[in-house]
Amino acid sequence: MMHARGERSIAVTALKAAVPYIRMFKRKVFVVKAGGAVFGDEDSTRELIEQIGILHEVGIHVVLVHGGGPQSTALANALDVPAQFVEGRRITDEGSLRIATMVLNGIINTRVLAICRDIGLPAIGISGVDAGLIHAHRRPPVKLAGAEGGTVDYGFVGDIDSVDSGVLQRQLDAGFLPIISPLSADEDGVLLNINADTVAAAIAVALKAEKLILVTGAPGILDDVDDPGSLVSYLDLADLERMRAEGRLDAGMKPKADAIRSAVQGGVPRVHVISYQVPDSLLLEVFTNEGTGTLVVEDTGTLTPAEQAAAEDED
Repeated sequence: MMHARGERSIAVTALKAAVPYIRMFKRKVFVVKAGGAVFGDEDSTRELIEQIGILHEVGIHVVLVHGGGPQSTALANALDVPAQFVEGRRITDEGSLRIATMVLNGIINTRVLAICRDIGLPAIGISGVDAGLIHAHRRPPVKLAGAEGGTVDYGFVGDIDSVDSGVLQRQLDAGFLPIISPLSADEDGVLLNINADTVAAAIAVALKAEKLILVTGAPGILDDVDDPGSLVSYLDLADLERMRAEGRLDAGMKPKADAIRSAVQGGVPRVHVISYQVPDSLLLEVFTNEGTGTLVVEDTGTLTPAEQAAAEDED
């Protein structure tokens, strides 16, 4: 009996601590982007969706954007279609585009929707093609930076022109949870693959989201890419650009850094980078000052004293 009372006391204390955050974020929009690694097994997928379900139940409007890189690479290898990357970004030829369509719109989106149905979440799966959600054009050849120079053609990769926020806002107003695949098409109906971080940032800006949360395999942004314990608790855009210039961002983090900058400059107040491998990381990041990952803002001077103190205590 004493053990049960102790557990009840802990639960009640946690609920009381969460109330100010629930009050602050109720009816606000969070855009959550989860990389394909999250969906590598049923357990990690379900854990993330259950956490998103809690946010939904307390009145936070959540939009989930998912990637599918590891699954696309695995299927490409199985079908003997070579996967190519330049500076962390995938080159998408016709074969790779077919694979991306099967994985993103088919395998991952449908599996996530199935879990949502199982736990009673009213989710709707769409892509950037649906209802003209994302207007994009094919990316022209890009000149590479650095001493080597040269250009690269990313193939059927899209750059975003605009996002029709009304498509998502109508779903949110109706109580639905959009699950978004980052595929789109140009004005001629040619399918385009778009980096999921880029899509999430553009959607967060269009919806005037309170937060953009990037869920990845890394603990957050690391001061030293070779040291998982060198987590940076918070930084601003100037810090992020300094880390890039000093070569302290690995290839996989560079597209995320671009998305973070785009979101913050577009008016998203806070961007979080967290790991799905930390239990309840999403809930801890939202409902505690300490969080679990890295918080990025335009200027760290705007952080509350409580946020700064919590980060310093962790360091």
